[in-house]
Amino acid sequence: MSVLLLVISALVLIYLGIGGSTAAAIMAIATVVGLFQDEWHLASILFGGILLALALILVLPGDLRLNKLSRPLLGWVRSRLPKLSDTESEALKSGSVDWDGELFSGKPKWNKLLDARPAHLSSEEQAFLDGPVEKLCKMLDDWKITHEHYDLPDKVWKFIRENGFFGLVIPKENGGMGFSNTAHSEIVMKISTRSVSAAVTVMVPNSLGPGELLMHYGSVEQKQHYLPRLANGEEIPCFALTSPVAGSDAGAIPDKGIVCKGEWEGKEVLGLKVTWNKRYITLAPVATLIGLAIKVYDPDKLLGGQDDVGVTCVLVPRETEGVNAGARHLPMNTVFMNGPTWGTEVFIPMDQVIGGQDMLGKGWTMLLECLSIGRSISLPALGTGAGKVASLATGSYAYTREQFGRSISQFEGVQEALEPIAGYTYMMDAARLLTSGMLDRGVRPSVPSAVLKYRNTDLMREVINHAMDVVAGRGVITGPRNFLARAYQAVPIGITVEGANILTRSLMIFGQGAIRCHPFIVEEIEAAGMEDESQAVRKFDGIFYSHLAHTTRNALRAFLLALSGGVIESVPRQGNIKRHYRQLARFSAAFALMTDVTLLSVGGGLKARQRLSGRMADCLTQLYYATAVIKQWHEEGYPDDQRPLVEWSLQTCLRDLQDSMREAIINFPVPALRWPLRLLAFPLGAIGLNGPDDRLGAEVASTIVKDTPLRHRISRGAFSTMDPDDPLGRVLNAYKLANETADMRSRLHEAIRNRDEDELDGIALLMGHQRKELVDWACAQGIVKADECDKLLEALTALYDVIRVDAFEGEGLKALSRCAKGKRKVVERPPRD
Repeated sequence: MSVLLLVISALVLIYLGIGGSTAAAIMAIATVVGLFQDEWHLASILFGGILLALALILVLPGDLRLNKLSRPLLGWVRSRLPKLSDTESEALKSGSVDWDGELFSGKPKWNKLLDARPAHLSSEEQAFLDGPVEKLCKMLDDWKITHEHYDLPDKVWKFIRENGFFGLVIPKENGGMGFSNTAHSEIVMKISTRSVSAAVTVMVPNSLGPGELLMHYGSVEQKQHYLPRLANGEEIPCFALTSPVAGSDAGAIPDKGIVCKGEWEGKEVLGLKVTWNKRYITLAPVATLIGLAIKVYDPDKLLGGQDDVGVTCVLVPRETEGVNAGARHLPMNTVFMNGPTWGTEVFIPMDQVIGGQDMLGKGWTMLLECLSIGRSISLPALGTGAGKVASLATGSYAYTREQFGRSISQFEGVQEALEPIAGYTYMMDAARLLTSGMLDRGVRPSVPSAVLKYRNTDLMREVINHAMDVVAGRGVITGPRNFLARAYQAVPIGITVEGANILTRSLMIFGQGAIRCHPFIVEEIEAAGMEDESQAVRKFDGIFYSHLAHTTRNALRAFLLALSGGVIESVPRQGNIKRHYRQLARFSAAFALMTDVTLLSVGGGLKARQRLSGRMADCLTQLYYATAVIKQWHEEGYPDDQRPLVEWSLQTCLRDLQDSMREAIINFPVPALRWPLRLLAFPLGAIGLNGPDDRLGAEVASTIVKDTPLRHRISRGAFSTMDPDDPLGRVLNAYKLANETADMRSRLHEAIRNRDEDELDGIALLMGHQRKELVDWACAQGIVKADECDKLLEALTALYDVIRVDAFEGEGLKALSRCAKGKRKVVERPPRD
């Protein structure tokens, strides 16, 4: 009895995370009580004494513990902790931790998520979206942009400049719009639903580039000179990071600047002789101000310090002698300006270092800080925009497209494709808004930005591929009518740029997050790196035992929550999704445990264990997206019509989370730890998390087919038009007419199915384009009323027009290949093939 009492006491203390002094006192009381409850005094004294001694070791300070326990432990931990390069060390210092830290803690504070100030738009920002952004979208003809002009038209460039699109985030006092990060995201997203080329043109000057770097790090003089010129489009910026042999790894770039003296504007000044060779640089062909990431060296000690100064960000005016730019890359048939830039020993003064001479060598920190913002907005907005336009257009097309006298949206095979289009779009939007809300609160979300960039671009690929499956031949044939081709072609761009997804998933998300977001690891690394051994041991002593208790608590939490189905966990009641909260709490504890075990067992070898790192990144991603969905539903007041989407999203995330964690455990690189980890994380096996069933899937698929407020909620923020001559408007106009004439068409189909074969055989032979004959017959037979005939004919004409594709004469195709306007011919009659 005493042993049982002591064990229960210890487990409860660990589970609750009780502090050392309190724990020692409670264990002492439990030991004494146990002595009076059991006749086996020797066993009670022995077991209770061991537990009490362990508690006292953690409570009592002194040289004995420091020298006999903490010092050897520090040596062992030093051998296990990952070795960090200078750039990795800088990465750990950059950005900030927010909700991602709660997910790594193993015990998320749900109120921190629900009470955080959400993403929102001011009235001024909403007016800009409804005004200039809407007008810009109407000006964009993506077919002409990508196949005739190979550029945005001059009037579009002019409109963008004059209406502040290049200065969305530049403060008003510097001539910009001073918009929030959420507004920036909404603007880019809406433009992307119209033209990826235009969206990229707008987003780059407002994300990673000279403007943002100048806002945060520029000198007063640089801000006063450049920011107003950037805001009004007088200067077109680009930022060149990627080198042919080093990719986007600033620590490995060969581009350099040598400290020297040279002539600038007729005076001899101290500066840099810069040599660079960059590619894939957006806006480089038209940029008037080139931002560069280079490594600076001072071989002549003109600065009086070390030879290797470090990564530095500089500004090079395009007209500077020796600067080369102007050639173009063509990224997957999207024609935003992109190309190489290079220069050899181009002299610039120290005034052109962003922030001035004092910021030499601090470029990597600057880039990391700003990259966390740009990656949280630009590409995630593009991915969400693709999902919204796919939901809007594909749901409409599925409803209007008929086969065997039925809308194809009623076919289960089509519903299987529509389901993830709707569900993933809802998830992408929720994660986008959760992260932009962080940015607006002043958070620099280095880990969430990587999660969001990776997952939203990946889901963009999923959604567009499913949309292409539904639209089929209508999406395959390119031309002015095609509303999916450009998004389909643009998918690899988002996957590749700003840190390729393989790199982001395999190395960055968990590799950086496991250290950056962990409550103790950063301090332990700092202790291990201290030169003064005595101070290192004392600092380590104050951290490690808390870390040990943290790991033990999460192991116990993971086991008990899995065993109990989470019912012992206190979770919010709002939304009636307690079972999902409990599963998320369970997996957060298991994830935190896996993180500690991985760091202590694999340690510095984690970089080479990229499958493990990738699976752990997937676990974090699913936790983040599930909680983002909860946050968004909370902010919208838990509307009942969104419940199917919320349920689908949470069930999908939990299923994928379970699968990723099981794969990580089954393939854990230390075989001896696989069974204990499986026992703690899955004591009952993988049961109960099978994802959405077919009933829920069909319900989610219908959310983008049925004309309800929920359909408009999913596509909220996308550009929409009813213009029947527009590629998207053609589908939406047909969808509107199909809904308005649903009853008429139902009567017509019923009459055709029940027709008298002898009398009406000719009707069976009518082709799809013989709409008037069909309507005339229906009117004559009284199937539709006289005042319905014109409306029915209009609807059938629109429905047939939706399925037509573009066809070109041979000479027209040749003209297109010469970047000239080709002759297009839409064939009214069925082609002879």
